[in-house]
Amino acid sequence: MSKVEEFEELRPLLFSIAYRILGSVSEAEDAVQETWLRFEASPTQPRSAKAFLSAAVTRTSIDVLRSARVRREEYVGPWLPEPLLADPYEDPERSAELADSVSMAALLLLERLSPLERAVFVLREVFGFRFDEVAAAVGRSEAACRQLLVRARRHMEDGRPRFEAVRKEREELASRFFDALREGNVAGLQKLLAADASMVGDSGGKAPQLAKTIIGAENVARLLASVFPRMARIDVTFESHEVNGQPGAIFRDRDGKVLHTMALDVLDGQIQTIRSVINPDKLGHVGPVADAWAIDRKLRQARRHTE
Repeated sequence: MSKVEEFEELRPLLFSIAYRILGSVSEAEDAVQETWLRFEASPTQPRSAKAFLSAAVTRTSIDVLRSARVRREEYVGPWLPEPLLADPYEDPERSAELADSVSMAALLLLERLSPLERAVFVLREVFGFRFDEVAAAVGRSEAACRQLLVRARRHMEDGRPRFEAVRKEREELASRFFDALREGNVAGLQKLLAADASMVGDSGGKAPQLAKTIIGAENVARLLASVFPRMARIDVTFESHEVNGQPGAIFRDRDGKVLHTMALDVLDGQIQTIRSVINPDKLGHVGPVADAWAIDRKLRQARRHTE
């Protein structure tokens, strides 16, 4: 098998490792490309392409994450991962676990970890690498990696997300939620939300947003029911789509350009958290991006005309 063939076979795994470490589609793609350049330039054929490439993409991702953490500390408003519409790495026996590990809730928990802890946790807990493979990938001893994993587990345990196990139930709940959203049905929305439900928006200061964070089923339901029917009147539409392994939707303007994504965390038959990414810098991989400021102006104009 040629280097190109080996790399392409492993590309889904490499991207999935990088995305979980970085929480960014664009940065993960760059890390995978950098890994290919290193692999291509290697004068010898590694004994194990998987070991070589996994180590290379992990180390590149760690370096990128260290610089990214500084930028995230200066980020305007709440920071959310870049939405992932499909995880290219497939393992039918562990599909539910992999989906949970890529959820926004899980990725936000991973933000609590140091870059090394995060890398060790992802390789060992998510992808099942042996400790000797993890050690080679992060450039630490096996003993050090075991300690890093203990610390990572401790940080993750308290807030670790637990989602509905039955995909069909989640999808049915999401379907009812989006039907109520289309109708602007406050009572219908509130019924589907947990009492302490929250809604979080990530604009990065580069787009208007409904609010940074809203808490409480009634508050969330009233805001959603007041805004989305008005958006529909200026031809904003949405389609249901899995986002980060959870039920969600993609919202588009009248030209089909991406306005924002929405992901729903579902637990115990209720929606716990709604996360919306509207920062245009985080949506380019989803498709051509809408002008959110222009849509906001149209919404304001439409509201004045109805008052």
